[in-house]
Amino acid sequence: MGTGTGTATEPGLGTAQTVTVYGAYGHTGRFVVAELRDRGFVPVLAGRDADKLRALAASAPGLEVRPARVDDPASLDRALDGADAVINCAGPFALTAAPVIEAALRAGIPYVDVAAEIEANADTFTHFADRARAAGAVIVPAMAFYGGLGDLLATAAMGDWTTADEATIAYGLSGWHPTPGTRSAGTVSHERRAGRRVRFANGRLEYHNDEPALLKWPFPDPMGTREVIGEFTMADVVTLPSHLSIPEVRTHMTTEAAGDLSSPDTPPPTAADADGRSDQTFLVEAVVRSGPTERRAVATGQDIYAVTAPLAVEAVHRVLTGRTRTTGVASAGRIFDAADFLRALAPHITFEPLRGGPES
Repeated sequence: MGTGTGTATEPGLGTAQTVTVYGAYGHTGRFVVAELRDRGFVPVLAGRDADKLRALAASAPGLEVRPARVDDPASLDRALDGADAVINCAGPFALTAAPVIEAALRAGIPYVDVAAEIEANADTFTHFADRARAAGAVIVPAMAFYGGLGDLLATAAMGDWTTADEATIAYGLSGWHPTPGTRSAGTVSHERRAGRRVRFANGRLEYHNDEPALLKWPFPDPMGTREVIGEFTMADVVTLPSHLSIPEVRTHMTTEAAGDLSSPDTPPPTAADADGRSDQTFLVEAVVRSGPTERRAVATGQDIYAVTAPLAVEAVHRVLTGRTRTTGVASAGRIFDAADFLRALAPHITFEPLRGGPES
């Protein structure tokens, strides 16, 4: 699962760094633990279920187990004791993000999560921005396939633009077999917004009850034009506007993937290779428009859950080596050099040079 961009013991870090993974035994958490080990970090396994943590620890030598609950601050403090950073992989993040962030602030270490929940990410910016900035702390929410990748792509596509009229992130997924965590988080989000749909328009999040539109989206080859659900809103509507001057942000999803997600009969993902990745593939296209001019960036890869691991671990690596542009609560595109970050994700993600932008 290594990214090929260095290890935790390269110059600037010294001895191997310790990273607590909260929710380590979950589907995404396991990928994160493997990626950390592959890159020379020392993961500490944390989460609510001690038995599941011990079972995971038995799969590889030297993994420390620290059970912790979000309603027990002392246990969270023990889980983060001595760690250099924490990655929160435990959803629903509406329940876990704030307590783990509080523990990270007490410990004085960076916090990264993989939240795809729109409201949970918005809460992180709302409730922790001032405190984190004042403390010089680093909090990076949504450092995942949804929220993080789209933000990096849109930021890279912007190039030297300081503003744009609109941004669209189109998700071309071959299918979507949701994990139990995805379903649980979706239920929480659905309840929080009372079943309404959400969009980012006129410079703010808006909630509404209208039906989504079906559109045709001209994905690049080899995917080609596909039917998508328009405004199938994902966490990008929080991450992009947090630092880019764009009043309209839209996200679209291929209808096949949306159908898989909505069906209660769709099974969870199953491993199709030695790394445990499913055979799902994706193509994500970010388009930013200013007047009649468009700039685009594209990423392709395999398994939206597995690819979250190199995204989150690369983020921790860059924070710990000082390759950041700000402190406080910041999305991926704000705190990192977006194009450089995306290139560093090879071979997990193939990032195409900008088309119609400054690198084309």
